[in-house]
Amino acid sequence: MQYIKEKFETIQYLVRYPVEYTEGKKYPVILLLHGAGSRGGDIEILKENPFFSITDKQKDFPFISVVPQCHANTWFDLFETLQRFVRCLAVKPYADAGRLYLMGPSMGGYATWQLAMSMPEYFAAVVPICGGGMYWNSARLINTPVWAFHGSADPTVFVEESKKMVEGINKRGGSARLTVYDGTGHDAWSATYSNPEVFRWLLSHENNNTLELQDEYKDGKIYG
Repeated sequence: MQYIKEKFETIQYLVRYPVEYTEGKKYPVILLLHGAGSRGGDIEILKENPFFSITDKQKDFPFISVVPQCHANTWFDLFETLQRFVRCLAVKPYADAGRLYLMGPSMGGYATWQLAMSMPEYFAAVVPICGGGMYWNSARLINTPVWAFHGSADPTVFVEESKKMVEGINKRGGSARLTVYDGTGHDAWSATYSNPEVFRWLLSHENNNTLELQDEYKDGKIYG
């Protein structure tokens, strides 16, 4: 696999190209938002992230993987920059804008939920792992395919966080799914990255989630 270091505003990021990458061809892109363990200012730390170490072993991995590094306390401290980064990523020469996918564990799982709800028109499918979000706003994702993952014994982020998000989407007419790993603690990402079916599922979706964006509370003064 080929890794390239890049920078967008204050955010450093790694781009990993497929083995037989051809310049000028458009590829499906995974934007991976890492967890708290990969924060900092040393971009080399990202090369040791489980996403890379696990998916590097998968043959014919067809995605361009884009992994920014959080240099702040959380992704939410960089959220507006992250939104601009997504807009920039969608028009990269190598990016198939109809097949831009979002994935992230733990701290990155929370950011994945929020980024997807903030700009659902950009993502063909979303994989939040052991995260959570503002489930009252989950109608924003009724047209976005979501497959969430969580460990049933997670002591850091309770599995109810993922359940509430998925239930919120489905209650409003969406089709989100949740896989709970029985007896697994916080590390729900290793099994997820190791499962080729997850990546086949991503590739089965192209972006059509702007058909009817929903916002239940935009006119509701009673919500404060």
